[in-house]
Amino acid sequence: MPDYLQEHLADDAFNAGTLFEADVIEIESQQPDLIVIGGRSSALYEDLSEIAPTVDLSLRGSYLENLERNATFLGEVLGAEEEAAAAVAEVTDGIEEARAATADAGTGLGLMVSGGELSALAPAGNGSDARGARGGLIYDAFGVEPVVEDIEAATHGEPVSFEFLLETNPDHLWVVDRDAATGEEGAQAASAVLDNEIVRKTTAYANDQIVYLDPTAWYIVFGGIETTQIMIDDVLQIAD
Repeated sequence: MPDYLQEHLADDAFNAGTLFEADVIEIESQQPDLIVIGGRSSALYEDLSEIAPTVDLSLRGSYLENLERNATFLGEVLGAEEEAAAAVAEVTDGIEEARAATADAGTGLGLMVSGGELSALAPAGNGSDARGARGGLIYDAFGVEPVVEDIEAATHGEPVSFEFLLETNPDHLWVVDRDAATGEEGAQAASAVLDNEIVRKTTAYANDQIVYLDPTAWYIVFGGIETTQIMIDDVLQIAD
């Protein structure tokens, strides 16, 4: 449970397994009226549907459309339609504010750091899976202009070198520390990995425009109201 959602954890919450492997016996013993899954747990749909009606709220297409759809659905289920509508309106305004900030911010590159290695994040193409949609959020949802037209083609996939950062030289680097998100023990922090002579020559470093995004929000639990507000606040750092 992310720290910022701990206060919402019910006193009678139970361990339902992992995102990839549900504890079907324990879930069935709870006799749920509805099971909600999404993202990494969507592969469990068939097994869980045998226990109770199951709804898959995985990200498909436009982030904002998904957010509105899912919040509206949950508002109806919980009898909180007005609260859901108000929450969606608030984050919609926040996303628009963030997009206004990025519109004049020049180019950007989304970067994931893990195990001391770098991976470039690219805008999600048509028909992209959830993984691609997640990686493209900084561009697709928040309007950052990619530093090159086709990042995936330019990187020959995803892994990139420090020299790639200098060659493309984006105005902003938007960094997700994957090891921090997954709790990798003994991992080097992304800020330490990027603290080297090559990165110091980039425009983003020179202008103090390397933005470290909340790793839990951007990598693990993106898609909800509170998580989206954290993402908005991250992007609006460039407006401070």
